[in-house]
Amino acid sequence: MRRELDVTKHDLAKAHADTVRLEERCKMLERTLKETRELLRSREAELEKVRRERDREKAMGERRRSDVGPQYSAHHSLGSNSSLLIAYPRNSSSLDTRMSSSELARHLHGNRMHLHQEDSRRTPSPSRASSASVSTSASTSISTSSAGTGISNGKNGKTNGKNGNAEEERARLRSAETYMSRIDSWSGAQVLQAVLDINSEILQFAASATEMCNFLSSPSPNTPKLAQAIQDTNARIGPNITSILSNREHSQDPLLVQLALQGCVSLCIARALNSFCIGFPSKSDAVLSQIYTHMHLTEPQPTSAKWRALTHQHIHSIYPTLTDYSVNELSDTILRWCADIFFIANGHSFSPTSPIQSPSSSPPISISPPVSTVPQTTAAHLRVLYLDQIRRISRAVLRLASITREEIMSSSFEVTIADPSGTFEDGEMVDAFGEYGESHGLILVTMELGLKCVTRVTTGINGLSDVSDSPAGHNGSNGVMVNGKEGLLESRLLLQPKVVLESVLEVLDR
Repeated sequence: MRRELDVTKHDLAKAHADTVRLEERCKMLERTLKETRELLRSREAELEKVRRERDREKAMGERRRSDVGPQYSAHHSLGSNSSLLIAYPRNSSSLDTRMSSSELARHLHGNRMHLHQEDSRRTPSPSRASSASVSTSASTSISTSSAGTGISNGKNGKTNGKNGNAEEERARLRSAETYMSRIDSWSGAQVLQAVLDINSEILQFAASATEMCNFLSSPSPNTPKLAQAIQDTNARIGPNITSILSNREHSQDPLLVQLALQGCVSLCIARALNSFCIGFPSKSDAVLSQIYTHMHLTEPQPTSAKWRALTHQHIHSIYPTLTDYSVNELSDTILRWCADIFFIANGHSFSPTSPIQSPSSSPPISISPPVSTVPQTTAAHLRVLYLDQIRRISRAVLRLASITREEIMSSSFEVTIADPSGTFEDGEMVDAFGEYGESHGLILVTMELGLKCVTRVTTGINGLSDVSDSPAGHNGSNGVMVNGKEGLLESRLLLQPKVVLESVLEVLDR
């Protein structure tokens, strides 16, 4: 019943997250429609102004022609011919105007309005028709002003110069809008819920694998393969939990094995999410991470976030198979690390009699094959039974990485784990068994991931006005001096990582 309750809570949380995401998308579409209408009104006002100037210049030209007489008729005819020549290509230039308008819309709304762009491509929208009329009228005004250039008194040239400067200024502001946008597709609460979902998936995998594994009561003989597995696990999750796994007997109570599995998977996911681009070569990823860190300290928050989003997006555009490769590599790494933990804990085999239940939103994991075709090693058993579930976790991790790097501009979200060789710090982490006794001893593993929000704030101007609207949590900030300019980074801990301390052994031995 508790497992069904967890599944129901999981589905409810996902439905709530989907509802919040759809509501925010609806608000964004409404805001986009409002901004488009304002843009159309401003374009219509400019068009009316151009028409009035054209009528005034035309009236002045007719007045001058009536005063001067027929001696300028030849010049007038030449001006009319040039007007026709200039006005001729105006229909072909209207396409360029529509393209620039779509680019402007993408700059204003962060290149995240895919559905809106698909609808615009299928049906001609009023904005495109208005853009075409604006371009046609602009071409007509250019031809008229060119025809009357020879007879103007110089004031119109100054006016055109001012208008050209204004157009250049508006174009510059539109181009800068790309790096100053702070539109977030996901809120801090949604990112927090995604991390909680990943923690829930890790818990379900560790509990199912531990429950189905058969542990031997007699210690396994020391072999070179066992020594290598112990050495590798020491380097991954620390020597404390590795020593406990290898020295204790787990046939009656395999809870420590489950905790070690949760810590192993959490650590592997945290390492993946702390890279700049999951699956990218390590040397190139390190260079990109250093560049982004420096930009985060020296540039405004929207600038560094937009560079991060564009770089991450174009990496996946250049390497379209990088996501599938990353899912496979992350899944293989998790399975290999977990197999070593079962090997150290003297896990013998997995029971193929009962199926593994997964959340109702996902198909159930397939039961192991018949006994005659089951592989002989524990690692092979683990891969056959849990590969689909591990792949689902890996895909969720890749999705979270894409969201935090490409769709959030106002801040930077990072998953956190505790140092396996460190000590417990109250307020920075949570003891998973703190309610059963006093928290003391070294940290064994981090069984659930934490989440923090890091934002570069502007110092001296409105204090912390640049902080994103994330859920309130533990606040802390640290200033870093780079090239003589202070970059103040405010770090807020939204979700404390849940750790297991050495005091858990006293709880289990009671």
